[in-house]
Amino acid sequence: MQEEQRQIELLFKRLLESPLKKFPSMGRKVDAPNLKGVYVIYDPKRRVLHVGSTPRAKKGIYQRLRDHIASQSSFTQKWFKGQRKGVRLREGYGFRCLPVAKPRERALLEALAIGLLCPAHIGHGLE
Repeated sequence: MQEEQRQIELLFKRLLESPLKKFPSMGRKVDAPNLKGVYVIYDPKRRVLHVGSTPRAKKGIYQRLRDHIASQSSFTQKWFKGQRKGVRLREGYGFRCLPVAKPRERALLEALAIGLLCPAHIGHGLE
């Protein structure tokens, strides 16, 4: 179990070291891989807003981030409360992402990232 824990901690470090990318302007595509993984969304002041993963997204991280921009996620529905919703992500918000092929590692990395980056959200139904 300790080896698995070290692996997840290493993945978390790699996630935080991955490039911080901006959400694209209108008409441009999200610069994210079509692979399953974990992502972190930041506000314009670089505060963490959301940690997510891609358990079902066929086009991986790209699809989930595109869903957020299109307001097709519970995160954008709750966070922006009807105010141009996901489109606001194009206004200085950013993200980091890390492809993670193994489902268990993806789930554990997401849980660790939520616990360390968004502890106030745990158990409240907020993202």
